[in-house]
Amino acid sequence: MTDSKLFFDADDLAARGFDPAHDLGEPGDFPYTRGPQASMYRGKLWTMRQYAGFSTAAESNKRYRYLLERGTTGLSVAFDLPTQIGMDSDDRRARGEVGNVGVAIDSIDDMETLFDAIPLDRVSISMTINAPASILLALLLVVAERRGIAWKALSGTIQNDILKEYAARGTYIFPPAPSLRLVTDVFEFCGKEVPRWNTISVSGYHIREAGSTAVQEVAFTLANGLQYVQAAVDRGLDIDSFAPRISFFFNAHNDFLEEVAKFRAARKLWAQLMRERYAPKDPKSLALRFHAQTAGSTLTAQQPENNVVRVAYQAMAAVLGGCQSLHTNSRDEALALPTEESAKIALRTQQVLAFESGVTQFADPLAGSYEIESRTLDIERGARALIERIDAMGGARAAIESGFVQHEIGESAYLAQRALEEKKAIVVGVNEFVDDGSPTLPIMSIDESVERDQVARLEAFRSSRKGDVRAALSVLDAAARNGSNLMPAIVECVRQDCTVGEIVNTLKETFGEHKDQGF
Repeated sequence: MTDSKLFFDADDLAARGFDPAHDLGEPGDFPYTRGPQASMYRGKLWTMRQYAGFSTAAESNKRYRYLLERGTTGLSVAFDLPTQIGMDSDDRRARGEVGNVGVAIDSIDDMETLFDAIPLDRVSISMTINAPASILLALLLVVAERRGIAWKALSGTIQNDILKEYAARGTYIFPPAPSLRLVTDVFEFCGKEVPRWNTISVSGYHIREAGSTAVQEVAFTLANGLQYVQAAVDRGLDIDSFAPRISFFFNAHNDFLEEVAKFRAARKLWAQLMRERYAPKDPKSLALRFHAQTAGSTLTAQQPENNVVRVAYQAMAAVLGGCQSLHTNSRDEALALPTEESAKIALRTQQVLAFESGVTQFADPLAGSYEIESRTLDIERGARALIERIDAMGGARAAIESGFVQHEIGESAYLAQRALEEKKAIVVGVNEFVDDGSPTLPIMSIDESVERDQVARLEAFRSSRKGDVRAALSVLDAAARNGSNLMPAIVECVRQDCTVGEIVNTLKETFGEHKDQGF
């Protein structure tokens, strides 16, 4: 801070326009600055949801069971790049990518293997998948169905956030309009059939990883969330039928106090915007719940042991900011996929935080701090102003299609890189306190045989399936053309043993493919 005062009090906050009754409230009450539940972690700890997936479904299943045996309370599935963009593993464009940055899922056979011996009615499942989110959700639903588990018993989250793919990440398939239709189809379908499921995780994480500031992360994320809400309202859905199942996903970055304030500001601003624009009757429609992941972009290949310290501070910021679930990155992720040992250290970081630090005894222990409340105000006001600019453009979709969002993120990323190069920002082990030598950590690698074996598995599945694939895809094609909710047809395709690629290619016939505009 640049302030010269030694002490700050309530009068100083009042001078900034801070009103405790309006801006703070109590935990569990509007505007939810202090948290979405009154008791917070005194009532229930956050879900320790370690993100994992690599190689084949069988290998990923082993990692999930390893993590569950060591105290993970929720699973988060990482899919490989071909799956993320709706390609089967034998697609020629998938060569060299199968199983590399996540698990390869082509069919119901893979999905059954992925969750073998995992109690789907007792373990919360999160799936980081966007463009083909409806298909991966359908795969999970059919696995549960075949095990005799009622869909109403399933809990978890599907990311299903396509807008940030156009702006910051790139794993899109269809153009924005049909993609938004698919998102809304999931809202509508799950509201009736899978009521405990979080139908979207609106993600600021990847926006921040692409180089945005904290204010931009909040603004662009909430603007995207408002676009999804409007699409559902335009469909005719009642706001309270879907808004309580919207969740968010934020980055836990390096600036400790700024990050705590960011999470509080995001909750407060979302509650205000939802009440102003939609006046829902259910308080849960106003209460922003979020998953946090420590910042992958801050991890360094140099001196990777330092990443354990970075992750611990970032995780503490997420908890003091009131997250509902948390993933802690592993020390070696700047080098390769995490080893079992590294994943265990990342999980133990959360457990030490939960059971040894003492911070869980308080709902919002930093509330009333001049610095925290000032930063919360600054982020809230800055994000609201940016959202108003986006509104003037016609909303988040229009702002993305015009290139505005991409340009803003790019400018911030450029300035951050300049700060590193000019040593205005210090990264220990990279541009200061540098050691000679290479990292000595053991590195995990994916053998080339993984792709060969996965393709062979897919070929065997196709040759032995008994479902009426052609008929199911024909029904899906008709539904895409006539405007019906696509989820029932997609679920039936999965029941009939259609692959992910076959379903996506059928939808492409009607929807086409999105081409990047090169902003």
